[in-house]
Amino acid sequence: TARKVQAVASGALASGDTVIVNANGTVSVVAETSLSQAVGSPTVFESAAINGLRSTYDSNSNRVVLLYEDVGNSSYGTCVVGTVNPANNSVSFGTPVVFQSNGIGVNQSSIVFDSNSNKVVVFYSYTDGKAKVGTVDPSDNSITFGSSTQFDNNAPSFCASTFDSNSNKVVVAFRDVGQSNAAVARVGTVSGTSISFGTQATITSAGDYIGCAFDSTSNRIVFAYRDVNNSNRGTAVVGNISGTNLAFGTPVVFNSGVSTLYCSVAYDSIANKSVIVYADQANSNYGTVIVATVTALDLSISFGSSVVFTSNFAIFTGDNGIAYDTNAGKVVIGYRNVGNSNYGTAISGTVSGTSISFDSPLVFKTALINKVTTVYDSTSERILIGYKDDTNSNYGTGIVYRTGGLSTNLTSENYIGIASNGYATGQAATINAKGFIDDNQSSLTAGQSYYVQTNGDLGLTAADPSVFAGTAVSATKLIVKG
Repeated sequence: TARKVQAVASGALASGDTVIVNANGTVSVVAETSLSQAVGSPTVFESAAINGLRSTYDSNSNRVVLLYEDVGNSSYGTCVVGTVNPANNSVSFGTPVVFQSNGIGVNQSSIVFDSNSNKVVVFYSYTDGKAKVGTVDPSDNSITFGSSTQFDNNAPSFCASTFDSNSNKVVVAFRDVGQSNAAVARVGTVSGTSISFGTQATITSAGDYIGCAFDSTSNRIVFAYRDVNNSNRGTAVVGNISGTNLAFGTPVVFNSGVSTLYCSVAYDSIANKSVIVYADQANSNYGTVIVATVTALDLSISFGSSVVFTSNFAIFTGDNGIAYDTNAGKVVIGYRNVGNSNYGTAISGTVSGTSISFDSPLVFKTALINKVTTVYDSTSERILIGYKDDTNSNYGTGIVYRTGGLSTNLTSENYIGIASNGYATGQAATINAKGFIDDNQSSLTAGQSYYVQTNGDLGLTAADPSVFAGTAVSATKLIVKG
């Protein structure tokens, strides 16, 4: 049945405004807030030298997880769990946990979160390639691991991983020494605290600097890599999971210069594009980005023009050089800016069509850093940047970055309806809620579905988050959530 809701207005409401309910029961207009980019203070997570830093976000426990080689502890493979606090852009870490009591290589590890099983999976190498499944305990920021499973009988390198939410599988890509340094990939299925793998598939007969990400619109995986057998050119290919096997489309060169380093991929869920970041060795190792479009049917990929984001040599972690901030709608790159005293730097970019534009870079550490990794925490709506602090005994360190841009108070759950009249803050407001015909609109098209936009407007296409406002029955009337 049609209904109205009465609540105290927090802030002024105009007749016809889209309205959310706040945590304290008051109501506010749907609105955007302009935020400047900012960083918190550095926090040490390992008081010893580290290497091989990687990261992921566990959306079940709302924790970030870092993987690294603990040089101060015989180069053991180690993970640490962190909690990001958005109020002051800070992070706190639990006690580091060793998952492999043999040394792991700098380029031989990767980490990914499986949102189907709510487990973290680490991939690493000592004399062969192994994987372990980890369970995060948010009560004390700890992580425990199951037994290891072999995914390669040699010592793999340039590992990268992603989670395919369509098939509910994890994928690991790596350079296989036993297959003449071919770039290969395997599909993994997590069950409890163990993992099993499908048949190995070859991406290219010789390749490295591998990055990969899942495209949730096409339900395909984008692999980017340096194709050693093709003059070290930057190349990408689309993969599709069937069961526990992978099939690939035709590889396409995205950087014809010689050569391409530190490939990393992120998926922009607003623009529905994959974004590849790399260092272009043929262009003085400048940090460069290119936007990719995937066609699911034929597993094809096409590219816009490359865009330089720093006219200096940029060094970052190949597997996690770039992250996507869904709240800001921007990709974020954390890197070591060799041309600016090796300072730690972050930059955010907005995809439009097949191009990307960047905001001004922000220096987060005015000192020499290395091994930079970035991960987006969707609960705190912040980016955690992890790095090796060369000026502080190579300690493992984390810093929280807030992406600049527009933030909205709209979520997928808090929209309740449309203000029936104008109200001042503190007044009892009447909200036309589900099933009620609101007649305070204009320029609607009867029969069309309308969605709440992040600035409070009504639109014909869903925003992010996707919130259905209602169906128009005339130019001025809308059936709320109808």
